[in-house]
Amino acid sequence: MRIPPRSLVLSAVAALALAACMTRTQTLAAPPTPPAGSTEVAARLAASPRHGEWVTIPSGTGDSVRAYVVYPERRERAPVVVVIHEIFGLSTWIRGVADQLAAEGFVAVAPDLLTGKAPLGAGDSLSAEVARSTIQTLQPDEVHRRLADVGAWGMRQPAAAARYAVLGFCWGGSASFQHAVRSPAGLGAAVVYYGGSPPPASLRGVRVPVLGLYAGDDARVNATVPAADSTMKALGKPFEFRMFEGAGHGFLRQQTGRDGANLTAAQRSWPMAVTFLRTHLGA
Repeated sequence: MRIPPRSLVLSAVAALALAACMTRTQTLAAPPTPPAGSTEVAARLAASPRHGEWVTIPSGTGDSVRAYVVYPERRERAPVVVVIHEIFGLSTWIRGVADQLAAEGFVAVAPDLLTGKAPLGAGDSLSAEVARSTIQTLQPDEVHRRLADVGAWGMRQPAAAARYAVLGFCWGGSASFQHAVRSPAGLGAAVVYYGGSPPPASLRGVRVPVLGLYAGDDARVNATVPAADSTMKALGKPFEFRMFEGAGHGFLRQQTGRDGANLTAAQRSWPMAVTFLRTHLGA
């Protein structure tokens, strides 16, 4: 048998090592996977290897909030992300978002801000119709007291670090920006998915970085963004935002349709959100 020259053997070994290194690098550099859309979320959640559980979190005097918490699989303590639901309440889709955040290394807590406001429906929260009407009755002071208490509870968990962020969608996106206006102790960042901006006069209270992720075809919400942007800049407060051309309101939940624009927006926005959270929470 003819033995290859030593130089060829070394070259082959080096090539294999380089290929392996490139494979590892490509794997590490792969962008974060977005949460599943509404039609696939139940199956992905059922197959998740992460630990999720229902908890009851005390809030204020004589109040409590039901929440779903998911823990990441990591050695060190993880920062907390409080997921603020849409106008539909704490749905399976929101629990899927929490699970995906845990996959990215965060302790994710999704509170049901409609706790105690009406009898629970057959699903995770109230029916969509009851949720929409009930959520309009919530008082901002109560909402943000509950969010702050959920964040504080999350930071007290043995697996958690002492910092949290809020990430919300639609109604919850607006609440996320409003929570930044209040900036309670421990809050480190806020992510707004297609939620309206607070009145410019209130933005002086913001003490944390804010990221806004908006659908291009969402004029009602987008009309509030320019004033927020100019005011935040004038105040020297960090606010960055992205508009995703052709996408419609709720694109992260509804990833089908609109000639692929919603899916593209989901795939591009989620890595931005995760990177933003890691940057400002030190994950």
